[in-house]
Amino acid sequence: MTTAVEVANKAPGKLANYFELQAAFEKALELAITDGNVELLVKEYNSFSANTEHDKRLPMDHAFRVLLMKRLEDDVQRIGELVRLSVDATRAEIVSNTIPVVLLIDTFDVVTLDKCQEIFQFVEELVEVWKEELFFASCKNNILRMCNDLLRRLSRTQNTVFCGRIQLFLSKFFPFSERSGLNIVSEFNLDNFTEYGLDSKDHDESDNKELEDTAEDIPLKIDYDLYCKFWSLQDFFRNPNQCYNKAQWKMFQMHAENILQSFSSFKLEDVRQSGSDNASETGQAMEVDEEAADAAAVNAVVKANHFFAKFLTNPKLLALQLSDANFRRAVLVQFLILFQYLQVSVKFKIDTYTLTADQADFIKDTESRVYKLLEETPPYGKRFSRTVHHMLVREEMWNNWKNEGCKEFKKPEEPAANEEDSKPPPTKRPRRALGDALRDAARNGKFFLGNDNLTRLWNYSPDNLQACKSEQRNFLPLLETYLETPHEKVDPAFEWRALRLLARQTPHFFTSLSQPSSKISDYLEQVRKRLIRDKEPKPAALLSSNSSENSFGLAANHASAEGDQDATVALQDGEPEQDLEVEDNEPVVEEVDEVPAHEKPLMVTKEHIQEVAPLIGEPWMKVGKKIGFTNDELLFFQMEHPTANVACVQMLTNWISDDDDATLDNWAYMLEGLEMNKAAEAVKAIIEREKSGSTAAPVAPSAADNDVEVLSD
Repeated sequence: MTTAVEVANKAPGKLANYFELQAAFEKALELAITDGNVELLVKEYNSFSANTEHDKRLPMDHAFRVLLMKRLEDDVQRIGELVRLSVDATRAEIVSNTIPVVLLIDTFDVVTLDKCQEIFQFVEELVEVWKEELFFASCKNNILRMCNDLLRRLSRTQNTVFCGRIQLFLSKFFPFSERSGLNIVSEFNLDNFTEYGLDSKDHDESDNKELEDTAEDIPLKIDYDLYCKFWSLQDFFRNPNQCYNKAQWKMFQMHAENILQSFSSFKLEDVRQSGSDNASETGQAMEVDEEAADAAAVNAVVKANHFFAKFLTNPKLLALQLSDANFRRAVLVQFLILFQYLQVSVKFKIDTYTLTADQADFIKDTESRVYKLLEETPPYGKRFSRTVHHMLVREEMWNNWKNEGCKEFKKPEEPAANEEDSKPPPTKRPRRALGDALRDAARNGKFFLGNDNLTRLWNYSPDNLQACKSEQRNFLPLLETYLETPHEKVDPAFEWRALRLLARQTPHFFTSLSQPSSKISDYLEQVRKRLIRDKEPKPAALLSSNSSENSFGLAANHASAEGDQDATVALQDGEPEQDLEVEDNEPVVEEVDEVPAHEKPLMVTKEHIQEVAPLIGEPWMKVGKKIGFTNDELLFFQMEHPTANVACVQMLTNWISDDDDATLDNWAYMLEGLEMNKAAEAVKAIIEREKSGSTAAPVAPSAADNDVEVLSD
């Protein structure tokens, strides 16, 4: 029986379903874990090339989770190997980014707390992996949810160390400015009630009897009134805003005074001095060698196995608790934390929560007493007092940072060493007198304006006016170059600049006004083509006889009437008759493209329309839109005349009757633009025919005519 992997290898181009993919991936995953190599898994993943990435990732994720369930009863190290392999698979982009954390969540949900504590070691070891960009954005919420679920299962008293490990991991994982752990609005844990009184049953009867026997050895006698005052202060520590109430403040002031007085009257002895014969000498030595005492204090704290828990409130325990240095320090530090909150400004504190002058004085005096009591509480009281003071100063900086909106902390960049700063400042040259500078400039025929840039500009040329007229300051482009530049089809700014250049550089702007165009862009296109034709080489001998005949219709008769006189003048000038004959026999070249400005343009007639309309055919509406007819007008022509030829004739007939620009030249140019070449050639043929028809029967020139032409030249 062939496996899904063998089937996939035999037919790699075939699509595999979800279960086939999962089975193949599970088998490849077991091999990859055994060899500790993710490349086997990647190779198997890529073998299913016919399936999409989405279709392959889901079975791969499920294969990891299924294999995890099979390994839950195995050694913890094997679970860690699977988690590390999932990290490598994520980097290879064959599984989802969240699958390593999902595997850990599944594990913590089904194993005991003891095993959770062992598996959590892998979470701590991979903290740098979770902080990578690939995992942090997609996994941070899952990791936070996983840790919170663990904390809910753990007991604060029985699993204190594990809870601390989780909290430390979160502090290392999330950035310092993570808003979810900052308590932005400065809320208090109001659910932290402290129950006390005779009803609190912290011990059974046998324990109470033992406590009574032990309490008899303590010189401090605790009555029930002091007991109630002491534990009632915890409510103020839980909710410091009660101190802004006058009645509550008086109660707090009275109870705090009694408790601090009790601490002062019952001082603790340093256990380290109990074995010394001369306690004063030992104390004096400790005062002198503070550095040695600090080092000893650090070692003592490291070796001590402290247990921070919620203290019991049994009335018979208070005498023993007041004899405990850790208990005293905890209460005194609570006083300092409360006093700091009441004095600093908090962004989210209500405006009415302000201290009076009497309250501020009481807090200042009491704070000094508390620090003194901390110094007197052994062991290493002075060092402990300095440490607490330092922590509260840092807490004030933390509070200011929160008031400013929790800005992200960044390491300051070291300023780059500037070589110019290290160099000594250059020696200043003595400044030249202004009068001397003006005198020397006048002698040399130059200007001195007091500014280097202005002086250089004014002395650029001996004659500033001529310098302004130089060719180097002519920034206008040539008309031909400007018309060749690419631009939008309709650009008013381009057309305006082109017309200004046309009027400045060529005479076509003034000679072409007799041929108006419907659009400036079309007119500029005509000018561009004409400029190209002007640059083409022409025959050297060009005679003006035809132009003279076309310009003046009566030139022939006028020449006949004055022929003899002109001939006489020609002979007197010494022009030989032979030269006249040779000049008359030279070929006459006519400029067909150039239309004289005074010549009347050839208009389109109905006969022309009847001749050209069949060549336009079906796309006659394009011609109508080019001419200027609207869609409604074109639709009217189409409905009135079903055939395209008749509709085109009717449309063009209306055009020549309404538009003064209905010339043959414009019509030909319009048809060329629409790529109707046959119709355009027909219109050009009509133009040639019309022009040749106007000069079809020229009058034969006489000798007098020749004389007139020569003299005109």
